[in-house]
Amino acid sequence: MEKIFEQSLLYDFYGELLTEHQRKIYEDAVFGDLSLGEIARDAGISRQGVHDLIKRCDRALQEYEAKLHLLERFLKTKKEAEKIAQLAEFALATCGGRILREAAGESENGADTEIYLREIRDLSRGLIEEL
Repeated sequence: MEKIFEQSLLYDFYGELLTEHQRKIYEDAVFGDLSLGEIARDAGISRQGVHDLIKRCDRALQEYEAKLHLLERFLKTKKEAEKIAQLAEFALATCGGRILREAAGESENGADTEIYLREIRDLSRGLIEEL
């Protein structure tokens, strides 16, 4: 299952760099879950040709990642955005009561801090969903 997930992510990032023919066969094999025989029949090539093409596509996608590192950066950014959301949530949970008490008093900084923390949390959640 992990290999299919990795293939899917690599294809999402670099699939457009494959030819239309390569994309069609790769999509049928990886996402359409068609057999080599079914793909070969539809494409008018041999099963061995389908197998070789899928392997070449896998290799090409991995080579693009090795050179460009887009997937690696994407996963790192997503992980960091998740950490920011967790830290903001933790800060709100642990400091929220104190911040509200300060805001009820004469200090306006507490209310501002809570607003900023909520905004940080909400923005990071939005980033995570976009990623």
